[in-house]
Amino acid sequence: MSNPTNPFAAMMEQAQEQFGEMAKAVNPALETFAADGFEKLIPTMPADWMEGMFGKGLSEDGLDAKTKLLLTLAGLTCQGAQAEAPFKLTVRHAHVAGATPQEISETIAMMGMFAGLPASTRAAKFAQDALADSEKKETGE
Repeated sequence: MSNPTNPFAAMMEQAQEQFGEMAKAVNPALETFAADGFEKLIPTMPADWMEGMFGKGLSEDGLDAKTKLLLTLAGLTCQGAQAEAPFKLTVRHAHVAGATPQEISETIAMMGMFAGLPASTRAAKFAQDALADSEKKETGE
């Protein structure tokens, strides 16, 4: 059901259909795969490994991993929080790296001045969901 008046939409629809066919060929169970919650399948790195890879391990005088991840959240918010899975994964990583829910919230709120209310609202929702999932995991619910 391609839309000939919108070539980009038609191309994306065709790509999605092709991906579906490839996924079924690899694993028939992927026929019903939904991207919602995909970030939950990706484990969060331990804080010390994150710090070594992305924090001061690269530059002793540089930013720590927590700060870099909060800056990443700021950038993702300014882009409109378009990609849910990477956004939620970054929230989880920032939290593991030591960012408090308050720091994550303030980072997103500050970007509302640059990205606008819809972007910061979407980002806040993603962050709340990711933090709630992390809390459930920590408490064993």
